[in-house]
Amino acid sequence: MSISWLPSVEPAAGILVRPGGAVGLDEAEAAISLWEHYSRKRLDPAQRQTVEVVMATDAGGRWAASTTGRCEPRQNGKGDEIEVVELHGLVQRAESILHTVHDAVLLASQAQQRMLGVIEGHPDLRRLIKRKWLGTGQQMIELRNGGTIWYRTRTGGGGRGVDDIDRLVVDEAQYAADEHLAALTPTMLVNENAQLNALGSAGIEGKSAWWWQMRIRALGADPGRLGFVEHTAEMVYLNSAGVPVQEPVDGADRSLWFKANPALEAGRGQGLEFFEEQYRRLDLRSFCREHLGVWDPPPSPEGYSVIPAEAWGACRDKRSKPAGPMSFALDVSPDRSWSSIAVGAGRHVEITGDGRVFDHRRGTDWVVPRVKELQERWGGRVAVAKGSPAWSLRDELEAARVDVLAVSTEEHAQACGDFFDAVMEGHVRHIGQVELDAAVVGADRRYYGDSWLWSRLKSSVDISPLVAVTLAHWVAQKRTREPGFLF
Repeated sequence: MSISWLPSVEPAAGILVRPGGAVGLDEAEAAISLWEHYSRKRLDPAQRQTVEVVMATDAGGRWAASTTGRCEPRQNGKGDEIEVVELHGLVQRAESILHTVHDAVLLASQAQQRMLGVIEGHPDLRRLIKRKWLGTGQQMIELRNGGTIWYRTRTGGGGRGVDDIDRLVVDEAQYAADEHLAALTPTMLVNENAQLNALGSAGIEGKSAWWWQMRIRALGADPGRLGFVEHTAEMVYLNSAGVPVQEPVDGADRSLWFKANPALEAGRGQGLEFFEEQYRRLDLRSFCREHLGVWDPPPSPEGYSVIPAEAWGACRDKRSKPAGPMSFALDVSPDRSWSSIAVGAGRHVEITGDGRVFDHRRGTDWVVPRVKELQERWGGRVAVAKGSPAWSLRDELEAARVDVLAVSTEEHAQACGDFFDAVMEGHVRHIGQVELDAAVVGADRRYYGDSWLWSRLKSSVDISPLVAVTLAHWVAQKRTREPGFLF
């Protein structure tokens, strides 16, 4: 049996997963009619589409999706969408609903007040109220038909004590954690037609691992009983290894502002003038995340690093050797227990060495004599990042008459981006050194404005070999593109 989904919607969702097995939209249409009548508001096409995805039914009359996700930038009407579903569940289906929010009681109260505003705003619904609790952390509305909605903040035990839930709402899903879901989802175990509805905005670094899991599921070839709608300005897909790839986004492209924001397309809110002001108020990364739905990078699960293993492996060439003028760089671990000297020449990068002892060694005592030796033999300046642990050797290097190239933080961030791009495009060659491979696998990153650098704090290993190689590669490319760069 075919289903007549809402025709083409503008702006089109960047990710749209309609649940397989859906055959009916009667519940969705009834829910929309009920809410629009009593709220005295109208859903825009993108909102109607979301309600259809959430409330589509299968041939057995159950929800076609057991799990749904809705992602879009803030203030685009996600609250209205889930309110449509919840109001219908309370009034027409006598559902038991657990609506959870991030650790902010105020937000739970706001969600309850919105619902009460609809129910108490008309005598037809007002007379259905049996009782309501407005106390902090105990917000609840119960109708005479048995329909009940609890509003709770999420904690490790936030769902315990509530049983047989028909609908679990995970609001602000970008903050939801596995431990929260472990406490909440068992409440649906004995219900044959329970549904989890997650809604939120773009993923945040260090906070959105669970939300990223759902997005990756939506991007996969077999999402199962999932419905997912996301409005975003970014192009994101899974590569052959199942790792998400996020294409760069031009935050200044006004057409993307409309693409990511259904409210802007529908003429709701302050319109384009507000976005123009926000574009000037916020740094570009924050603007893209908050208003264009551009996610921070996904967390690095075991076996996956910032640089995918397959991309780094594709650049391995045991026969590769430095070709052309050699450029050197130095880095030291924060505790000064390890130091690394790297060489970059053309596409080739490696930790320097004589074939037996590579220049990733304990301590720092050996560094200045070794750098002096390399410079006297091969010439050129030695790159050192300003403010890095290696920068503490500057006086010793200068005393030994080593010519140092001081790399600013801005240049360092550029070097990291250039190195990442070169690896992903296959424009780097390395010989597969254990120390360097380990640094690539264990490296994480930290953001610097709209760019990023390798993070010593977040990485699980000593990343001095990777930092040194990154700087050496950058200098080598600068020498190729800009003759006379080092002189």
